[in-house]
Amino acid sequence: MSNIPANLRYTESHEWVLDNGDGTVTLGITDHAQQALGDVVFVELPEIGREMDAGDEFGVIESVKAASDLYAPLAGEVVEINEALEDSPETINESPYEDGWIAKLRLSDEDSLEKLMDADAYTKVAEADED
Repeated sequence: MSNIPANLRYTESHEWVLDNGDGTVTLGITDHAQQALGDVVFVELPEIGREMDAGDEFGVIESVKAASDLYAPLAGEVVEINEALEDSPETINESPYEDGWIAKLRLSDEDSLEKLMDADAYTKVAEADED
C-alpha cells in the first residue's frame, strides 16, 4: 500500500495539498500516483503569478509509460514552483511528499481546503484504484 501522510489533504486525481499555515499551500502528486506512472522523465511546471480555478489543468507529468495532466485542487495564484524538477524530474519518484513538490499556491479561499479528502478518505480511493 502507498504511503499516505495524515497531515495532507487529497484529491481524487491523486494530488496532495499541504497547508503551510500562512494562506499558501504546497501541491504535489501522491506516492500512489508516482508508482502508477513509473519513472518520471519530465515535468511541465506552471508559471509564477498564474491565477487558477479549482480543476484547471496547470501542468503535465511525463513518465516512461504515459503523460498525465496535473489539475489544480484549489483556486489560487502560483507563488512558487519547484525548479529543481526541471533538471531532476525523478525526484517525484524518490520523494513525492518532500523534495518532489510541484508548486505553491496562495489560496483564493482558505476554507476551500476543507472540501478536499483527508488521508482516510483518500486511502479508500487509492485502494479502489488498485483493484
